[in-house]
Amino acid sequence: MPKVTLVLASGPGYPQGDPENRYEMDVTLDSTGRLDPEAWFADPNPWPARRHWRDEWPRDGDVQLDEETGAWSLRFFPKPGEASEAPPYEVIRTNVPMRPGEYLTIREPDGREYAFRIVSTG
Repeated sequence: MPKVTLVLASGPGYPQGDPENRYEMDVTLDSTGRLDPEAWFADPNPWPARRHWRDEWPRDGDVQLDEETGAWSLRFFPKPGEASEAPPYEVIRTNVPMRPGEYLTIREPDGREYAFRIVSTG
């Protein structure tokens, strides 16, 4: 299962991006390089994800797929002492292949959107 790494390219407060802000996901890709829904449904184990954000502790989570809409999201678990689970982050706002150099948008639970560049898929 390849690890896809995304680094912040731009967004609110980060017009030039920030390589310290990134996501890592262990996923299965289809023959076109896109996230593979059939593999996700067939896998009994969650696909792990991790959020690294400057000046914050890394957050562990997993990749989710909405059966009704086909939308991919990242779900991150609460840190010790947090009251509830954070809502999912919407990941793929465009259907791009997971190849270095491609861009995708992640929408945060508060509605802010950030552009991320795919830097590795190995």
